[in-house]
Amino acid sequence: MEDTSHLPHERKPHPLLIPDKKLRSKSSSLSGLGTKFFHFSYLFLLLLTFASQLVSGQNGGGVIVTQADYQALCAIKHDLIDFRRVLRSWNDSGYGACTGGWAGIKCVKGQVIAIQLPWRGLGGRISEKIGQLQALRKLSFHDNVLAGPVPWSLGFLPNLRGVYLFNNRLSGSIPPSIGNCLILQSLDLSNNSLTGSIPASLANSTRLYRLNLSYNSLSSTIPVSLTRSPSLTILALQHNNLSSSIPDSWGKKVNNSYQLQFLTLDQNHLTGMIPVSLGKMGSLEQVSLSNNQISGTIPDELGRLLNLQMLDLSNNAISGSLPPSFSNLSSLVSLNLEGNRLSNQIPAAIDRMQNLTVLNLKDNQFNGQIPATIGNLSNINQLYLSGNNFTGGIPDSLVRLANLSLFNVSYNNLSGPVPSLLAKKFNSSSFVGNLQLCGYSFSTLCPSAPPPLNIGLPPPPTQSQALNHHHHHDRKLSLKDIILIGVGALFLVGLVFCCILFCCLLKKRKSLKQRGGKMGAALGKTETAAPPAGGEVGSGGEMGGKLVLFDGPLVFTTDDLLCATAEIMGKSTYGTSYKATLEDGNQVVAVKRLREKTTKGQREFETEASALGNIRHPNLLALRAYYLGPKGEKLLVFDYMPKGSLASFLHARGSERTIDWPTRMKITIGIGRGLDYLHTKENIIHGNLTSSNILLDEQTNAHIADFGLSRLMTAAASSNVIATAGTLGYRAPELSKLKDANTKTDVYSLGVIILELLTGKSPGEPTNGVDLPQWVASIVKEEWTNEVFDLELTKDTQTIGDELLNTLKLALHCVDPAPESRPEVQQVLKELEEINPELAAAFAEEGSKAPLTNE
Repeated sequence: MEDTSHLPHERKPHPLLIPDKKLRSKSSSLSGLGTKFFHFSYLFLLLLTFASQLVSGQNGGGVIVTQADYQALCAIKHDLIDFRRVLRSWNDSGYGACTGGWAGIKCVKGQVIAIQLPWRGLGGRISEKIGQLQALRKLSFHDNVLAGPVPWSLGFLPNLRGVYLFNNRLSGSIPPSIGNCLILQSLDLSNNSLTGSIPASLANSTRLYRLNLSYNSLSSTIPVSLTRSPSLTILALQHNNLSSSIPDSWGKKVNNSYQLQFLTLDQNHLTGMIPVSLGKMGSLEQVSLSNNQISGTIPDELGRLLNLQMLDLSNNAISGSLPPSFSNLSSLVSLNLEGNRLSNQIPAAIDRMQNLTVLNLKDNQFNGQIPATIGNLSNINQLYLSGNNFTGGIPDSLVRLANLSLFNVSYNNLSGPVPSLLAKKFNSSSFVGNLQLCGYSFSTLCPSAPPPLNIGLPPPPTQSQALNHHHHHDRKLSLKDIILIGVGALFLVGLVFCCILFCCLLKKRKSLKQRGGKMGAALGKTETAAPPAGGEVGSGGEMGGKLVLFDGPLVFTTDDLLCATAEIMGKSTYGTSYKATLEDGNQVVAVKRLREKTTKGQREFETEASALGNIRHPNLLALRAYYLGPKGEKLLVFDYMPKGSLASFLHARGSERTIDWPTRMKITIGIGRGLDYLHTKENIIHGNLTSSNILLDEQTNAHIADFGLSRLMTAAASSNVIATAGTLGYRAPELSKLKDANTKTDVYSLGVIILELLTGKSPGEPTNGVDLPQWVASIVKEEWTNEVFDLELTKDTQTIGDELLNTLKLALHCVDPAPESRPEVQQVLKELEEINPELAAAFAEEGSKAPLTNE
């Protein structure tokens, strides 16, 4: 029989309203009172019938929730903690559950097919009663604070197609029962606290195209079944504790029936070799196996992946050569092989990879010359070749790379002059560590001619002549002579000391505070050093240490620095900061005394400090000088910022002072400009970006401080800095497993600072038990004008409302838990300038009037 239930039909009266013939004939003989009673009885029966259908879901319209689904929803609500009362619409009668009255519920014919409650700040756990919703197709609870396990009963839902529980606090293991959902298409449980192994049954669905289990604590091995799934397009298992080798069973045959495009397995404990069978997955576009323990060589078969755009094998133990077949990867945009044991020469045919924009080969064992053919890669903008064994000169062809913005060949065995255009474009840190390389700084000028011979000078004395001369002088020195010389030397040292001390005491400071001490005393010294003999580099001998000045308006001596009045401004993991007023009373500087046991050795320290001292940008705090004391003391001298840190500017002000939106936006763009310069021009990752090291000058311009200081510190000290940033609420979630910070972790910190400026809340003080990004995200879709933004900013939302909202969206993009989803700082800066083009134009005009310096 043909099913006609879907066709339109004539509306008929309810059967209870049509009495049969006997009732009609009988009713004609009833009196008036009996007729009224009869009609009332039928009306009562009708109401009872309708009431039963209200709950049972058998009404003709099919919009009333069924009894089973209503009970399941009540159980789900009972197990959730509704911090913001978003479930207040879930009433006790069930009325409205399927007509749009219940938040997040969607029905078909009285059965729930979707629960969508992301970003609602919901806590508690997901009830096992969810398995009663037999028609459920989509479950979306992402970006909440849910705890407890993933419900086992999800495997009882035959129609389930999408499960989105990422960015919560779920624990326990992944139920293998989910493999019973044979039409499941997308499963995303990322960024939780799940443990145990990955069930092999997840591959049972022939429609599963997206599986994201990243950022958990999953262990054991990667199931072989996942490598043979013909439907899987995205497999994201990064940032877990997976071990053993990667299965070498990708695809059953060489064809295009396997759809895998994105494979990310980085930040695990995977061992063994790169699977040769990956070469069969012809649809692959991105492969990331970085930060594992993979060894062996790179299979030549990977050269068959003609659609591959990104390959990241960094920080493993891979050896051998770069396969010649890689020249076939014409679609490749980014190749990262950093931190392996690759050796031999770079294939000369590398210029066939014409779409390549990022080539990172740093910290390997490559040798031979840098191929001149790299100069044919016209699209390349990042080239890292440092930490290898390259010899010969830097090819002149690299000058042709007009898009090159990040470049580093440091710590190789290169020789000869650096091409002048490269030397002008990149900082000296891009070339250091090549003893025979010259022409990239004032201290490494290339010789224009061979040094002159010592013609006309007497020959050096022979060994016998030197000995005779020495004995001759020994015979002339009597005991009386030695005593007199010693007394004279002591007298001279004492005289110099007294003169310096007298000068320090003689100079008066009217603004001297009673609690202020001397910079020399802060170093644990009771004496001051002799002034340096010379201009930029001062050396006061054993007592005076060494003072190195960089370009800028500040000119002072070792004596001036050590006699300066010092007031403690604060302490950090790096050391103690002082406000130092020089004795002439006209110069105030900020001095940071580094912890001696946390800094690198003197030679490496001086190399890195010199590189930092040459960095100049209006939104970066300039390093003006450094001082090395005779006992290992290390001081860094910076410009003094009178308005202090952004943290104190925002959170330690009185109620009488308000900070308007233009000022906050000006600070935001300034931070973005400074961070962009660090990333793109200096190849420096900050790693500790907080509002405490954003300093403000008299005009409230932002200056990023503490950049590059990790280069001066030991690895252990740098780890402590990252840990401190985490306790303050600025650390990206992946940094708990990463070895080092990167551009995306810096962007996360920038996003937190922007949220701090928007909300006026300190990231170190959790709101409703969650950190600042989670709190903002949980209420971003509702009541944002009243709850998210600082009250000072809501007074003028008519004129700045769009700017606030667009900046908020950008900030949430920056703090995305998935690093690959965050923008680079260049994009952040571009969007900020589009939000407020007038302010961006003012920055551009200011930059056109003066060079990029802090002078």
